[in-house]
Amino acid sequence: MAQNEIDAVRALLVSKPRPVGWRQRRKRLDDVGSAWPVAKDVKLAAVDANGVPAEYSIVPGSDPSRILMFFHGGGYCSGSILSHRRLVTEAGRATGVRTLAIAYRLAPEHPFPAAYDDVMTAWRFLRDQDIPAARIAVGGDSAGAGLAVALISQLRDAREALPACAWLISPWMDLTMSGSTLVSKSAVDPLIHKEYLNELADAYLPTGMDRKDPRVSPLYADLRGLPPMLIQVGSAETLLNDATRFAAVAGAADVAVTLQIWPHMIHAWPMWNAHLEGGRRALASAGKFIRRYL
Repeated sequence: MAQNEIDAVRALLVSKPRPVGWRQRRKRLDDVGSAWPVAKDVKLAAVDANGVPAEYSIVPGSDPSRILMFFHGGGYCSGSILSHRRLVTEAGRATGVRTLAIAYRLAPEHPFPAAYDDVMTAWRFLRDQDIPAARIAVGGDSAGAGLAVALISQLRDAREALPACAWLISPWMDLTMSGSTLVSKSAVDPLIHKEYLNELADAYLPTGMDRKDPRVSPLYADLRGLPPMLIQVGSAETLLNDATRFAAVAGAADVAVTLQIWPHMIHAWPMWNAHLEGGRRALASAGKFIRRYL
């Protein structure tokens, strides 16, 4: 049954091939991400996070005083609150907390450091609501996972209070594209390929910027002092090696790291949790992890 379910998600992605043009690509990700609607008991509320568009969500029985702040994926060039709404709201359900999804600015219209600055702005907004850092978890998928680590590193460097934990799904940690699975998993990954990642990196980074800059490639960052992390990655994705190498670097820096490699799963598979049992189980596991630290 699990294989049939992931095959159905693959079929959905194949039926909507990636178009040319950023506007069309953004629409495509919104379409495939919102193929299954948000559950009827979810309460949504748009919010202006000090100039950054954002959205709260909560389901009955969840604790509004604890927050999962989430940064969507999309290679810094696409993705939105809409594309990731089902993922974020069900993560909030699994964790039993309120969520805050952030719509940071996108490249190429807004290259680095726009998104990097926006996540800090959103963090400041949340802290200004008198929510202790220890009651906030930070999460993200793909490029959003990179932003999550970049935010925490900024806070650590500024000697500020850190979130309780981090949840990283299919993290894109290395914009030099040196991971071995970019080649070995290329034939089985329906979404992410090296040529596409290079196009995204070129759109996101200013001309001449070092792709090893730790603000954009957390694999090369000093990770000492960061909070516990859960990393979830599929075995059938080209970014598998980004996740495993980052887990090793974080562990060597004495960060408490939990690495989960999910067999047969593809990039950011919890997005399709409405249809995919593996997505629901991944969210349940993430919820248990986050509750442990909040």
